[in-house]
Amino acid sequence: MDNLPAELLLEILGRIKRTTDRNSVSLTCKRFHKLDNGLRISMRVGCGLHPVCDALTALCNRFHNLEKVEIIYSGWMSKLGKQLDDNGLLILSRCCPLLKDLTLSYCTFITDAGLSYLASCSKLTSLKLNFAPRITGCGIWSLVVGCKALSVLHLIRCLSVSSMEWLEYLGKHEMLEDLCIKNCRVIGEGDLIKLGPTWRKLKRLQFEVDANYRYMKLYDRLAVDRWQKQSIPCENMLELCLVNCVISPGRGLACVIGKCKNLEKIHLDMSVGVRDCDIVCLAQKSSNLRSISLRVPSDFSLPLLQNNPLRLTDESLKAVAQNCSLLDTVRLSFSDGEFPSFSSFTLNGILMLIQMCPIRELALDHVYSFDDIGMQALRSAQYLQILELVRCQEITDDGMQLASQIPQLCTLRLRKCLGVTDDGLKPLVGSYKLDLLVVEDCPQISERGVQGAAKLVTFKQDLSWMY
Repeated sequence: MDNLPAELLLEILGRIKRTTDRNSVSLTCKRFHKLDNGLRISMRVGCGLHPVCDALTALCNRFHNLEKVEIIYSGWMSKLGKQLDDNGLLILSRCCPLLKDLTLSYCTFITDAGLSYLASCSKLTSLKLNFAPRITGCGIWSLVVGCKALSVLHLIRCLSVSSMEWLEYLGKHEMLEDLCIKNCRVIGEGDLIKLGPTWRKLKRLQFEVDANYRYMKLYDRLAVDRWQKQSIPCENMLELCLVNCVISPGRGLACVIGKCKNLEKIHLDMSVGVRDCDIVCLAQKSSNLRSISLRVPSDFSLPLLQNNPLRLTDESLKAVAQNCSLLDTVRLSFSDGEFPSFSSFTLNGILMLIQMCPIRELALDHVYSFDDIGMQALRSAQYLQILELVRCQEITDDGMQLASQIPQLCTLRLRKCLGVTDDGLKPLVGSYKLDLLVVEDCPQISERGVQGAAKLVTFKQDLSWMY
C-alpha cells in the first residue's frame, strides 16, 4: 500500500460514499487515514459526542477541511451526558475556518452568546436551527450581521425569537435565497414585509404558523398600506410553501402569490383566505409550475359557507390546467372534519388537470368527489406513474380494478379506503405491473389479498382511526 501513488488512493476513497465504510477503510493504513482526514468535508454527530468539548475539538482538528456540520440531539436524555453549549459553538468557529453549512437540532443549551461566536464564520452560507428555545432575535441579528454570505436560514420552533431587526437587516442586504420559518410563534405573516428588496432574491420560502398557538399581532394601517404599495418582485421564487397562514385579500402574502412568475412548486396547507382569483393570477403568471399541493378546510362545505368567495373551486383548477403545461405533480386534500367537502373541487375540475397536463403523480386525500368514474378516466392518463388515494370512500372495487389499465402506473398507495376489498386488487395479482403497492389501514383488504400484486408490497393494518 505504501508504494501506491497518492492519486490512486484518492480515487479509491472518492468512490466510497458511505461514512461507515470510509471510517473502516481509514483504519486499514496510515496513508488512508491521513488522506481521509483531508478529504472529509462533512460531519454528523449527536448524543454520542462525549465529553462534548473534548470530542468536538478532536474531530475538528482531525477533519480540518470541514464545510458541513450537523449536530442533532433528537432523543437526548440527561443520562447521555452534557449537550453541546455555547463553548461548543466557540470551538466550531475557531477550528472550522471553512465552515459553510451548519445544522443544529434540539440543541437546547445554546444561547445568543453561542450564535455571536458563529458570527466570525465568514464563509457560513447556511444555518438551520431546529428547536433552539433559548435563541432570541438578538442572537439571530448578531449572526446575520457577521455572516455576510448567509443565503440559507431555517428557523424551526425557535420559540423565543421575537424582535425582527434581523429580518430587516436581511431584507436590506439582498443575499438570502432560502428562508424557512416554522412554528416560531411570535413571527407572523405581516412580519415578512420587512424582507423588502430581498424578495427579488428569494428562491424558496417556507412559512408555517403554529396552529395551536397563534400570536395575533395588531398591524396598524401603515403596515397594511406598505404591503399594498410595495412592489414585491418575486421573479426568482421557485418554491413557495405556506402552512396555517391567514391570507388577507389584496395584502400580505396574497400580494406574493400572484407575482412569482418563475414558480415551479407551491404548497398551500390550511392557508385560510386564498381565493380563486389568487390561484388564477398565479397560474397565468407561473407557466413553469410543475407541482401544486392544496390542503383546504373541510368545513368550507358547510351550507353557510357555500357562497363564500374565499372558498377555492374548480375555477382554480381550470386556470392551472389551461396555463401550466409543465405541471406533473398534483396533491389535493381536505382536512379531517365531520363534513367532507363536496362543493370545492369537483370530479370535472380534477379530470381537467389530468387531461390537459402531463400529470406524473396524483395524490387525493379525503376527496369525496373522486369516485369510480374518476378511476375510469385515469385509464387515459398516459403519464401517470404514481397514484395515492387516502380516505377516498367513493371508490369501490369496480373502480380499483381499472388501476391495472392505467398505462404507466408503477406505484399505488391506498390508505384508509373503506370501499375497496381484495377483489379490487385481483387484476393486479400476478401481473407485476406495479413496482410498489402500499396498503395501509384499509379494513376490507387482507394481507393475503395483496400478495403478488406488485414487485414490492407493503401492508399495514391499524384500524384505531375508525373508532
